[in-house]
Amino acid sequence: MASGAATSAHHQPDAKEMRLVIAASSAGTVFEWYDFFIYGTLAPLIAAAFFPSDNSTLSLLLTWAGFAIGFGFRPLGAILFGFLGDRLGRKYTFLVTVTLMGIATAGVGLIPSAETIGLAAPLIVILLRILQGLALGGEYGGAAIYVSEHSPPDRRGYFTGFIQASVVGGFVLSLVVVLACRFLIPADIFESWAWRLPFLLSIVLLAISLWMRMRLSESPVFKAMKEEGATSSNPFVESFTYPGNKKRIFIALFGVACGLTIVFYTALFSSLSFLKGPMRVEDTLAELLIGLACLMGLFFFVYFGSLSDRIGRKKPIVWGYIASLLLLFPCFWGIAALANPQLSAAAEQAPVVITGPDCEYDPFAENQSTACGKLMSEFSGLGIPYTVSSDEEVTVRFGAEVKRISDSSSVDRATVETWLSQAGYDLSDQIPPAANIVGIVALLIVLSALSGATYGPVASLLSEMFPARIRYSSMSIPYHIGAGYFGGFLPLISGYIVARTGDIFAGLWYTWILLIVALAVALWGLPSGPPRDFADDPS
Repeated sequence: MASGAATSAHHQPDAKEMRLVIAASSAGTVFEWYDFFIYGTLAPLIAAAFFPSDNSTLSLLLTWAGFAIGFGFRPLGAILFGFLGDRLGRKYTFLVTVTLMGIATAGVGLIPSAETIGLAAPLIVILLRILQGLALGGEYGGAAIYVSEHSPPDRRGYFTGFIQASVVGGFVLSLVVVLACRFLIPADIFESWAWRLPFLLSIVLLAISLWMRMRLSESPVFKAMKEEGATSSNPFVESFTYPGNKKRIFIALFGVACGLTIVFYTALFSSLSFLKGPMRVEDTLAELLIGLACLMGLFFFVYFGSLSDRIGRKKPIVWGYIASLLLLFPCFWGIAALANPQLSAAAEQAPVVITGPDCEYDPFAENQSTACGKLMSEFSGLGIPYTVSSDEEVTVRFGAEVKRISDSSSVDRATVETWLSQAGYDLSDQIPPAANIVGIVALLIVLSALSGATYGPVASLLSEMFPARIRYSSMSIPYHIGAGYFGGFLPLISGYIVARTGDIFAGLWYTWILLIVALAVALWGLPSGPPRDFADDPS
């Protein structure tokens, strides 16, 4: 096992070199995740440009499906670039991934709208999302391993914590760029075509990333293995044949990647969608609140990474899972009460109840076949919670007020909005009072802290779980399967659950149930005690 556990004792970088390693790796990761997240940040505008539909829920779900497709291809990118990283080296592999990501992201900003080129527009968007997913599948493992293999063992969690924080940094940068564009560009121009500018900025970020990363030398661990002739001939195959590695991959997938990614994306995308959608918080304010909370929450990723150097990797992750199970719903309930008190009061005083004989609603259908289905579609599209009851007559109840539907053609968005207004629902953009804004930010920071606890120690943990000769492949494959499928499909699945149930909080059950799975596997399989290199692992 010695050949698979080459250590950084071969070359200990000095403080100046370590700063360059962290800065270049983190900056490149920030830029690459910016490229990936800008799609989610601008999802409503992308929906209008490339996935137009009379059914607003369908349009947004198709956009989130495009988002999910990028995540779905991350495991394939992990296999491809993991193979290259273990065979050719860490440095040159993540130079390729950042280049592919920058070009694919800029390409989204150049695609004509569906109105101009028809079906080709969404197809090209999906193709570019696939390329982004492939690139991201190779990026994280490369950057995390590169920093880990330069770090002294007793500070590995602290140094790799900056890589974990840089993922959130990419999300914050995407929000900063969008907010700057909204501030500098008139709203009608931004929504018409200038939303493309954040995508085109990727070319500039790509140039900076390449300049910084070209200054780096190869990982000392990889160089040592190369000199010893100890690199793997087929890292992908060996990842599944190396003694004990199947169990480690299982634990990394279900006990680590599954848990951290659903907490992470719930804290970022679910909260942003929740504020801008059902809570109707004005778009710029919602983005500012999320961006501020994420910026303040960066500390937790580095802190919990550093804490894991002292108390072990398992404890912060398990604590984070348990705290997330306890606090997830209360945090979103609190955000709802603070973000739009009027809506909460209206929903309590005049709850919406839809009745009818054929209350079937398909969020993926362009048009609903029944009047009851059309009603459910309109209320879902407006983000208004509702319940459904079977009855011979199609009606909508707002508390004691009843609207009877005799003809499905009478169900349209304008009519539903009028009914809601008469029932006391305010559908205008909301700007909560200052005290409420402080409370919202505090709750968002709690979500960031939960993400920091479950994500901060992970780069060092995964690096230590696998032998160096197949480390890039072995940690990237389960990480990106977990992040790609459990996390990448979270907005789509959660949105679908909300649309089908009419309950704006129901999508959180997806996160909650998967957290139970992650907690059980983590308690069973993660190594306890102080951190240790793979060479010290008896398995």
